[in-house]
Amino acid sequence: MKALAQVLRALPQFDDPDLIVGPQTADDAGVYRLSAELALVLTVDFFPPVVDDPFDYGRIAAANSLSDCYAKGAAPVAAMNCVGFPTDDLPLEVLAEILRGGAEKVKEAGAVIAGGHTQTDNELKYGLAVVGKIHPDRVVRNSTAIPGDTLVLTKPIGTGVLTTALRAGKLAAPEREPLVSSMLELNVRACEKMIELGAHAATDITGYGLLGHAATLARESRVTVEIDAKAVELLPGAREFCEKGFLPAGSHANREALDAEIEAEGADDILLDLLCDAQTSGGLLVSMAPARAEEFRRGVGGAHAVGRVVSKTDRPVRVRGA
Repeated sequence: MKALAQVLRALPQFDDPDLIVGPQTADDAGVYRLSAELALVLTVDFFPPVVDDPFDYGRIAAANSLSDCYAKGAAPVAAMNCVGFPTDDLPLEVLAEILRGGAEKVKEAGAVIAGGHTQTDNELKYGLAVVGKIHPDRVVRNSTAIPGDTLVLTKPIGTGVLTTALRAGKLAAPEREPLVSSMLELNVRACEKMIELGAHAATDITGYGLLGHAATLARESRVTVEIDAKAVELLPGAREFCEKGFLPAGSHANREALDAEIEAEGADDILLDLLCDAQTSGGLLVSMAPARAEEFRRGVGGAHAVGRVVSKTDRPVRVRGA
């Protein structure tokens, strides 16, 4: 996380007034204005398999890639497949199933696959480059949270721990089914509802975990976020498998990187590990006026209030476990 930030700071900056969301705020997607009424949302994401079934892998990777569009309040319109495929190790039928899964999820989102790029790689990887559209005045950023806001999370967490257990052959059907269902769910309803209710800020919860993405939102908004650890919903089995040591390397790295940025009180180490767990196709974390948060929660299945935004303190994130 910190190493990437150092690299990005050294890159040339682009002075273009139509680049209304660029890399400066570490947002989920870039936004480029084409006219007074139309802007493009641009994002790309890909990763190795998180489940064994290639069709499900394709669907999950596509849902994950589309999520960045939804976090900006945008409608995805087109996508390009991005594939690294080990042709010496896997049959092409596996690739066909992955692409079929991705295409199905893109179609569900109301968008189209416009093409893509595949290259031979030692490790299988798949995802999408996605283009969305939005009115420039309706873009939801990660840098505009307001003290007094309620923070609402739209999906449970724990996918990193559970997919690690799944790949180890330890996950039974009662834990596998809600895990896969959560990763397959598009964030489209949450996107529509946050636009309808005038959310102040949002981010989607992926590789940096709930606390990592919350910390970025706090830093860029110049506020502090308070997370009620006990209010955060966990996927079935997540805590148990975390206790058994199935926290993946990326989640360990998140926890180490965030230690200096978190003030924690009353939350045990296992719960803090889960709050830093690297997610795949996670939910949206939405910052909105308290008066609107309950209506948002009622309108988005699974959404639950997990904290609030307060004035800036010496650390971007406070975690309360009691």
